[in-house]
Amino acid sequence: MQKVVPLEPGKYYHVFTRGNNREDIFPEEKNYAYFLQLYRNHISPIAETFAYCLLKNHFHFLIRIKETYEPQTSQVSETCEVLPAMVSRGFSNLMNAYTKAINKKYSRTGSLFQERFGRIEVKSPHYFSRLVYYIHFNPQKHGFLSDFREWPHSSYHAFLLNKPTSLKRDEVLEWFGGKNWFETFHNQPPDFLNLTDVIGDD
Repeated sequence: MQKVVPLEPGKYYHVFTRGNNREDIFPEEKNYAYFLQLYRNHISPIAETFAYCLLKNHFHFLIRIKETYEPQTSQVSETCEVLPAMVSRGFSNLMNAYTKAINKKYSRTGSLFQERFGRIEVKSPHYFSRLVYYIHFNPQKHGFLSDFREWPHSSYHAFLLNKPTSLKRDEVLEWFGGKNWFETFHNQPPDFLNLTDVIGDD
């Protein structure tokens, strides 16, 4: 696991973690959708999401921490400055809420995730498009299937469709030079040798 760094407003991060002792964190298909629902509740007010991939025993997100807290419900309309403590609390609440639900559903006890989730600041725009590709390619990298495009639990297809999404789709497609180049880039053979600084312990 990489050195822990604070998640600071206005900065981009590759965020990732795996199950405790490499245990599966998504025992059933329906667990993926439930996790994303919790993610929207706890993380969307404090971070923008550019790409993600959920796998059976770990996940990856590319996010940017917001500078202003943006409530997702009409019941709370006030905005405020995002502080690092709010970000840590948001991720902690996400992990705890999901762990509690899984423990109750599957009659298990104890921690579901590793003690700390990995976070690496992405400082250069040079990394953005290649990191998005790396995140989408992850199911194939780990042998879950032979073509990552067939994995249903990543953000890949959201960039090719016109359906509403909470992802920062337009910004990501701009990094690639448009939807056609996004797809072309993802059809290339993977080359992640120069991504070691932002990949982490995957």
